[in-house]
Amino acid sequence: MPVTLYPASSPIYLDGHATTPLAPEAEAAMASWWRTNAANAHSPHGGGHRAAMAVETARQDIADLIGAAPNELIFTSGATEANAIALLGTAKAARQRNEPRRRIVISAIEHKSVLEAATELAREGFEVLHTPVGADGVIDLETLKAQVDHTTLLVSVMAANNEVGVLQPLDAVVSIARSAGAITHTDASQMVGKLPADLGDFDLASLSSHKMYGPVGVGALFMSSACALRPLPLFAGGMQEQGIRPGTLPVPLIVGFGAAARLAKGRLVSDADAARAMTGRLTDALRDLGLEFEINGSIADRLPGSLNIRIPGCFGSSIVSRLNNSVYLSEGSACTSGQIMESHVLLAMGLTEAEASECVRIYCGRYNTESEIDAAASRIAAAAHEEILARWAKRPVGSENERRPLRV
Repeated sequence: MPVTLYPASSPIYLDGHATTPLAPEAEAAMASWWRTNAANAHSPHGGGHRAAMAVETARQDIADLIGAAPNELIFTSGATEANAIALLGTAKAARQRNEPRRRIVISAIEHKSVLEAATELAREGFEVLHTPVGADGVIDLETLKAQVDHTTLLVSVMAANNEVGVLQPLDAVVSIARSAGAITHTDASQMVGKLPADLGDFDLASLSSHKMYGPVGVGALFMSSACALRPLPLFAGGMQEQGIRPGTLPVPLIVGFGAAARLAKGRLVSDADAARAMTGRLTDALRDLGLEFEINGSIADRLPGSLNIRIPGCFGSSIVSRLNNSVYLSEGSACTSGQIMESHVLLAMGLTEAEASECVRIYCGRYNTESEIDAAASRIAAAAHEEILARWAKRPVGSENERRPLRV
């Protein structure tokens, strides 16, 4: 008979790869800037000056978090826009300067915003190479060395993957790119605010507020003062943000972003330790409940709190659907939600399409409690067991599956 799921009256949030809950400190910091102190940071009056000062304070706090100077940060609407400026803006600058380099090298498991930007550049005549990863999700450095040469304009490798949480060997990536004189970029949106990050060795790096307990709708592009080729703006409209990203600055969001960065800097160690403990507690509980699963990607080189598991015999989409308002998790990247496709990340790591369809991603974050993790484990195991029973009931009569024992 079907397994009864735990009540859905208290949903548990484990989808921090997609977005993290807003930190109360960030919410409080933004409050007055919506109404009481509302002003355009570029207006010439006192209110505008106060707003501009608040923006610069936030810029300093974010710069401190990543080891940068404040004038090296360009505010954007998020990491997707920052990625677009990094790739498309750099290519635009290269064309304007008649730079002969026309090769773009990216890892095979980049965020969709990087992949789509690279695809656009390929349509414009650039050569785009995808560097493979191993079964552990770590980039193949020997292949990267072979791909990066004097024709390479830019190398883009993400810091931490948004589906499996695997960390990349950034020092080695920078060394390889630098040896060929290529511009370096990393999508650091998943890592910044969760692990110590000194991005000063990169030319460009993308950040996202809502991946580090800040508000949705704001991010930043780190652009090193030593960058040999400054990206050009993707659209016209003003000279805000050093002429790179025109438009009125969202002061409340930037203030919240800065508050989240300041908070994260003081909690990097404690948050990471707690996230690792929660992930270990969850996997131990799932095993104790008899659930068979496999962890995708490197165990050692992993973002704290990040987990991507394959449950043989269960469609990831069915697990997500069965949990619905009980436990919030997902099958893969939120940017591909609703699209009929398997994860390009898992396929690049060597999983078959069938295996990739049996995976879910989980993130144990700052505000999860032990009791929530225990309850989530029970609900996930119950949903998986119910799915296995349902699929078993639909097996073809006389099939090989009919003779196999049920795993519960």
